[in-house]
Amino acid sequence: MAHYLFNARDIAAYCKWAGVPAHLEKDYLQFLFGKRDVLLARPLAAEYTIFEREVFREMYYLWSVGFVNEYSDVELIAPDHSIAIFCAQEFIALESYMKLIALHLVFTRGLPYVRLNFVGLPLLLGISGDYEGFERNVAMAFDALRLRATDIFGRVLDMKIGIPDELLCISLRDDVKELLFGEDGTGRKAGTDIRAKMSALKEKSLKEREDREREQASATARTGAKRIKDDQVNRGTRNGRS
Repeated sequence: MAHYLFNARDIAAYCKWAGVPAHLEKDYLQFLFGKRDVLLARPLAAEYTIFEREVFREMYYLWSVGFVNEYSDVELIAPDHSIAIFCAQEFIALESYMKLIALHLVFTRGLPYVRLNFVGLPLLLGISGDYEGFERNVAMAFDALRLRATDIFGRVLDMKIGIPDELLCISLRDDVKELLFGEDGTGRKAGTDIRAKMSALKEKSLKEREDREREQASATARTGAKRIKDDQVNRGTRNGRS
């Protein structure tokens, strides 16, 4: 399955759902546009002003239909005439919800995962399809949005073989994290020169530690030798007096 790239409605819905403050909205958009090759649908990636205008237009639409915060009905994101992209049409609410989860992981790089139990999700989202179909569509969403699931012990789960009835840890795949945040998680790839500098610093630190330990051992040995000598002198003095 092809990887999904986010559109203006997706991003606008996230801003409303996550309660992004108005004065930070442009910062969020600028971050996304900076990662446009990885995240944005091609028409939005051509020019920032067009991208910003489209997102704010969709934010106004969502506000007008009542999608204003995390408690709003997710079904309002995609109206009746909308067409599902990677989920079956009857699971379009699941598609909208999983996009919100994926964008939340994109924007919160310090958050390793979100915890979610999928078993009760159909009721929460108002999905009327059969549960077997729900499980298939969850797996499709994971593929399209480049997500992975682990249990609380860190074991990676294959969502194609079923969804366990437990809290799962949902995160971006490692390859996506590297594309977005770099190998060191700072948004900058750790190239050969950076790794070499880190290695040199590590070696320097180890050498300084060894030097300190050697100096401490030498000082301890000198102190011990002095004490022995002083004891011998004191014993000799006492013997001479006696």
